Amino acid sequence: MHVVILAEFAAATGGAEKVALESARGLADAGLAVTYIQAIPGAADPLLDHPGIRRIDLGLPDIWSLGAARAAAAGIWHATAARRLAAALAGLALRPDCIHLHQWTRALSPAIFPVLSEAGVPLIVTLHDYALACPNGVYYRFDRAEPCGLAPLSAACIAAPCDPRSRVHKLVRVARAAALRKVVGQATRRDPLHVVHVCDASRQRLGDLLGGYALTHHRVDNPVRLPEGPAAEPARGDAIAYVGRLTREKGADLVADAARRAGLAALFIGAGPLEAELRSRDGVEVIGWRSPAAVWATLRARARALAAPSRWYETGPLTVYEALAAGIPVVASDRSGAAEKVRQGRTGFVVAPEIEPLVAAFTALRDDAVADGLGREARRLFHAAPMSLDAHTAALCALYAGLAGSASGAMQHREAILQPQ
Repeated sequence: MHVVILAEFAAATGGAEKVALESARGLADAGLAVTYIQAIPGAADPLLDHPGIRRIDLGLPDIWSLGAARAAAAGIWHATAARRLAAALAGLALRPDCIHLHQWTRALSPAIFPVLSEAGVPLIVTLHDYALACPNGVYYRFDRAEPCGLAPLSAACIAAPCDPRSRVHKLVRVARAAALRKVVGQATRRDPLHVVHVCDASRQRLGDLLGGYALTHHRVDNPVRLPEGPAAEPARGDAIAYVGRLTREKGADLVADAARRAGLAALFIGAGPLEAELRSRDGVEVIGWRSPAAVWATLRARARALAAPSRWYETGPLTVYEALAAGIPVVASDRSGAAEKVRQGRTGFVVAPEIEPLVAAFTALRDDAVADGLGREARRLFHAAPMSLDAHTAALCALYAGLAGSASGAMQHREAILQPQ
């Protein structure tokens, strides 16, 4: 079987690319032929160094590197991306059995969807966010610091000043979303689009938001690269840890405030708009981005728990799953898809992304017996049903095989109908 994986980067700049890279490697290790198409030039992750993986670079610019007018035009409809992708697919020595898209908003644009539809093979899209429905991609009101409740592209949606940058950016994103709705709607009138959800919560929300398309829904957990080393000992930790981009929508400010009130230090691994503000607070330590190995060495030594109190409807943050695998309790937002993997009072706490519930959870974790008990149970339950790369690969192989078989049968049926009697 030959699978094309399409993403915008060949390095792990975010969760979507990380999943794409892990998937490519897992599939190649399982014996599938993989073509990895990256939109934007850049060094490739070592995970792609495999004889079963061929890599194609489309050489497209990141639209944020362009001037405002060119970025707006390319974001709405990047014709060059469509042409280069069509040429790359046409030049494949082996016809793919399916194409799996992971990301398209930074360079590819809605222009690629007609190309993918015309390829004549099943198209699978993993929904790492809400960009298939929502103009700003995360279904979140940045102007109000709360999740959105508006119908995408409704009059109220178009008028809402919800974009994190400006009203002009919102108008560009609205135009992009309108173009996307048109081309995906046209494509799905002929063949259903296969969408992969990474958590049950986003499947429910997006199922409602994407009602205008002909979709087939699938559920596949993101792969988790299990942290190497012994189990953590959270009772020895001195801080509530946060890993990721330092923003309000991800709740970084909530962690700092709640940890201080609970009498614990707050340790931030990452960078972002709130970095200077967080560094100015007492009891806060910001150490910036670190390599994966360094992150887990730090968490094992310092973390009493990992906090992920997202204000937005985050889909499947990998750090939550990795913390559970390492035996670190997790305090997760009840708006996050990752919360479905946290067992309330057994492996951590699921709370509203608000100060008082977080203070209560962090205060409970000051008890050594509570912290250690939650950590041991987190590790035990995770390893009883691990979200490993092997499990992820097996689920994808089963999905691809089913879709390829159905597509082959449909093609043979169409050919039989066209045969002269």
